[in-house]
Amino acid sequence: MKYEEYKELYNSLRTVKDVRALSGRYDERLLDTLFTQKTSREVKKRFYVVKQNTPRMLKEWTKGRSILELSEKYRFPPILTAMFIFLEDGASKKEFWSYINDPDLLESEETAAEVREAIENDIVYSPSANDRQRERGIWGEDLLHQWLDGQGITYRTENDLRGTEFTKTPDCLLDEPVMYKGHKIYWVESKASFGDNTEFKYNSRKQLVPYTQLFGPGLVVYWVGCLDDLECPEDVYVSDISVMDVELGRIDGEGE
Repeated sequence: MKYEEYKELYNSLRTVKDVRALSGRYDERLLDTLFTQKTSREVKKRFYVVKQNTPRMLKEWTKGRSILELSEKYRFPPILTAMFIFLEDGASKKEFWSYINDPDLLESEETAAEVREAIENDIVYSPSANDRQRERGIWGEDLLHQWLDGQGITYRTENDLRGTEFTKTPDCLLDEPVMYKGHKIYWVESKASFGDNTEFKYNSRKQLVPYTQLFGPGLVVYWVGCLDDLECPEDVYVSDISVMDVELGRIDGEGE
């Protein structure tokens, strides 16, 4: 995706309503992922600023303002807004998340209805959002395995490598290197996130560059999409779902 289109789309995703309004024009996985990434970044920036207002939020809530109204006022996700209020009111984190997983546990039907409303309007921190994120990860890894298996490329997965001497392991460590668009690669990493500059720099620092130091050059695939002009560290190559149309080349003499 070109940066200009990405920036316009990213900036337009301000609320859940924006995500729903754009669902006909863009892939739902892309919208969900971008909104999740944007929301989680803003939460990290504003978490403690909003938390300082917790006593005031509890007072406003006890006076009749709903969780959703307070979420909109403080520009914070509904479920996290509810968490601040409940913890300030004496609930433990364990109790709070049990209410999120089952609002019927709440004694007050009015409060349970507010919690359900918060869950319905939070597509980042709700149980269903966690399920979608997990499903995206499985979807991406399945595509990666289909791509490699379909070409007869053998590899070891993260599970296969667990307990070995390696401190970090990619999703697929190839048994023998292959040629990808003229480059020799030894591993492939699957990402169900959108590869923008922030995400890619974070992934590069935490995973991709360490992989090159352990195993050699490799490929990261952002299945939901990525920017066209990412600045790649040495020996790291990037693709999106179009990788499914790429044929990998064998290297003569490898493994002999």
